[in-house]
Amino acid sequence: MANYIHVPSGSPEVPKLDVTVQDQEEQRCREGALSLLQHLRPHWDPQEVTLQLFTDGITNKLIGCYVGDTMEDVVLVRIYGNKTELLVDRDEEVKSFRVLQAHGCAPQLYCTFNNGLCYEFIQGEALDPKHVCNPAIFRLIARQLAKIHAIHAHNGWIPKSNLWLKMRKYFSLIPTGFADEDLNKRFLSDIPSSQILQEEMTWMKRILSNLGSPVVLCHNDLLCKNIIYNEKQGDVQFIDYEYCRELQGQWLRSYLEAYKEYKGFGTEVTEKEVEILFIQVNQFALASHFFWGLWALIQAKYSTIDFDFLGYAVVRFNQYFKMKPEVTALKMPE
Repeated sequence: MANYIHVPSGSPEVPKLDVTVQDQEEQRCREGALSLLQHLRPHWDPQEVTLQLFTDGITNKLIGCYVGDTMEDVVLVRIYGNKTELLVDRDEEVKSFRVLQAHGCAPQLYCTFNNGLCYEFIQGEALDPKHVCNPAIFRLIARQLAKIHAIHAHNGWIPKSNLWLKMRKYFSLIPTGFADEDLNKRFLSDIPSSQILQEEMTWMKRILSNLGSPVVLCHNDLLCKNIIYNEKQGDVQFIDYEYCRELQGQWLRSYLEAYKEYKGFGTEVTEKEVEILFIQVNQFALASHFFWGLWALIQAKYSTIDFDFLGYAVVRFNQYFKMKPEVTALKMPE
């Protein structure tokens, strides 16, 4: 995670439309989406527009809008989830989107509106874990990820990580209890105390900050379902690192080869470089589990989406404590 994102000069401005899309009632949701489409696709007949709800997301609501049967031109309308402005800096999100778009790493961003944004639909297949074990596909993913990480989006500034600042912010927002008796009972029994969480954050910052991992522009939510694979074009537009060590080693080597190529360092990668990255990745996976555990607790308090966020928090914190002794035992090569 790097702060201070600079949008390249010449990047097109993104229109901001004074429209609010209500997502609780289907008819009002449609009315809001059609208001957006009047600006984005004025030639579309509102009577012919189909709205399709995509159900995989658990932070925002995502709706595809199109006419006809072929879905050749689809406008995606993303409606921000309740109180997600506590978790996401929306201005920085738009800047990141524009930077990635300028480097050919993101779909076209059509506009923002009062409670969301609209962007281009990428044709292809959302991946699952079995896909990302396929060498032909994971090499494409590694290359695309390396391309993003090689982008210098800070206008000459040396980027600084905002991971610990953001983690502290999330920690300050987690609930201390729930009004629902059953939910509160689970919270008190299954979630570590705030004192333990604070001690773990302090420990992580001390240990992980000394790994020498570069600060780069990150996706930060690279779930399999956020990676779109187009077999016909042979590319991915936007893994989870918890696979067997042999596969992870192959994946990391592909990533390093592409990263060094994009940075102009050639493509030769040594075993020592792979080993160092293996240790960095696996130890930083602790921060990922912890971060998303905090995120899930906040969502459990505020989100209106029907999902067991508290259960998800338990899974992430359990994985953090399970992995901690395993990955901290890893030693950097001499």
